[in-house]
Amino acid sequence: MSDATRRPPAGLDTSVPNVARMNDYFLGGKDNFAADRRAAEEVLAIAPEIRTMAKEGQAFLGRAVRHLVGQGITQFLTIGAGLPTQHNVHQVAQSLEPAARVVYVADDPVVLSHSLALLATDPRTAAVRGDVLHPDELLADPELRRLIDLERPVALLITSALQFIPDEDDPFKSVARLRDAVAVGSHLVIAHAVFDARPEAAGPLVDIYRKVLGRSEDASRTRQQVLRFFDGLELVDPGLVYLRQWRPDNPLAAQRPERTWTVAGVARKTDG
Repeated sequence: MSDATRRPPAGLDTSVPNVARMNDYFLGGKDNFAADRRAAEEVLAIAPEIRTMAKEGQAFLGRAVRHLVGQGITQFLTIGAGLPTQHNVHQVAQSLEPAARVVYVADDPVVLSHSLALLATDPRTAAVRGDVLHPDELLADPELRRLIDLERPVALLITSALQFIPDEDDPFKSVARLRDAVAVGSHLVIAHAVFDARPEAAGPLVDIYRKVLGRSEDASRTRQQVLRFFDGLELVDPGLVYLRQWRPDNPLAAQRPERTWTVAGVARKTDG
């Protein structure tokens, strides 16, 4: 379907690239526009492995959800959700535990529009507007509270948002607030691009995303800096590692892990 025949949500400016739609393009999706594809191709010219990283990110998320269901988690809060793809969190969780409840949180009108359409017939899944930087407002959302009981363990999944939020906005404080609000036994799942293995790519990629996001700050981090998001929690094995190293279904898939330079980890809240 061409840009001319696709029907974007009312008021959407398709001439401005969007991170979620760029990621959709990396994954081979069709919910993107010319501006998104141009910006995405600029990224791929610098780091062609980004396509693989996007797919590895989806695969990690599936493994993490399977692990969490195995730990008895039946509530999932996905913050900074991207456009719906195959093997979404609710699909993976509910295939293993039909009673699992999932709330997707996004501040992007395109993501919300697609998510609401996808989830319209699923009473155990919802999409709400919000973001990680406003945790109190998010946790007070009536639709979120309809499905998520904060008195019971919940999985907080933040797998694409934090790498675009600079330290100036103090995302560490916001994540800590979410951590404090959930019950003992809850888990935090984070994936975050880092530049330890590709320091030469940091400057050019940050410049592109600054333009896309309309920001001047640099949100790039190293693995050591990402570890701070897990303060007060207990990382489960194998800790904070490259995507391919986190409990791969096939050990051979973990070879050359630094080629997908996103780190990921799952941590458990062990005390109040």
